[in-house]
Amino acid sequence: MSKRVPIVCHGHTRPIVEINYSQNTPEGYFLASASKDGKPMLRHGENGDWYGTFEGHKGAVWACVLDTPALKCATGSADFTARVWDACGGSQLQEFQHNHIVRCVNFSFYGSNKLVTGGMEKIVRVYDLEKPEADPLKLPVAQAGIRSVNFIQNDNLVICSYVDKPGVGVYDLRSLQLSQTIDTTTSVTSIEVSFDQQHVTTAEGAYVRFFDAATLQQLKQHKLTTPAESASYCAAKRKFVAGGEDMWVHLYDYDTGQELECNKGHHGPVHTIRWAPTYDAYASGSEDGTIRIWFPDSTEAAAAP
Repeated sequence: MSKRVPIVCHGHTRPIVEINYSQNTPEGYFLASASKDGKPMLRHGENGDWYGTFEGHKGAVWACVLDTPALKCATGSADFTARVWDACGGSQLQEFQHNHIVRCVNFSFYGSNKLVTGGMEKIVRVYDLEKPEADPLKLPVAQAGIRSVNFIQNDNLVICSYVDKPGVGVYDLRSLQLSQTIDTTTSVTSIEVSFDQQHVTTAEGAYVRFFDAATLQQLKQHKLTTPAESASYCAAKRKFVAGGEDMWVHLYDYDTGQELECNKGHHGPVHTIRWAPTYDAYASGSEDGTIRIWFPDSTEAAAAP
């Protein structure tokens, strides 16, 4: 059985800095992408076909994510705004002004009625999308810009990483205080919460670490031969993927850390990588402006050289 050729998705004109799959829905699943071209896009998750572009941002878009039912999309931009869009029709639903670049956004998992944002203002905000005119909750000012934000533990906690500063901050939304800091040796460039909310995966330089989302206890850590800017875990197959400066997309065995595949094709560093919710494919976004959807070798017999 021959290995499936990867799908190459064109359309962006500048580097792609974040991609995120939706959950699997009755209508299938979808892929959202953020690019420095300022034009976040929505695609069919399985074949990469372009559905539409969310028009309106006036600067690079750093974040693009879909809510749990894949009905809304949120974006964060260098134009100092976070925006919420109708993922079906493409129209803008809400706009939240900030005082600096918005680097990251995410929806709450249960109900999708909250939006968390972070960026170069060093402040994490939580908006109630059912009361968009109300002031957001604000978490204590951080010591560095916010690079990523994710809800975990029934949407009671927000975990975030920082721009050029080590550590993962864990904030409790009930007390609005920093409740825990997970130490890291270098800045964390990617945090992924699994589709089932059970696992947290981080990429921090040469290390990829895996945590139990319920306890934030570390389950495993692997040191890679090449630094990873982004990593994504598939618990169902006990495999993870990672990509970074070397422009290649690597598939690894979760238990041993052994490299199983090395996929070449991008012409620039890989900034972002995620498994599809069906776990039969994973997508990568690159400095070269393309998204590539890869299909693991079904035999997976031999490790890459």
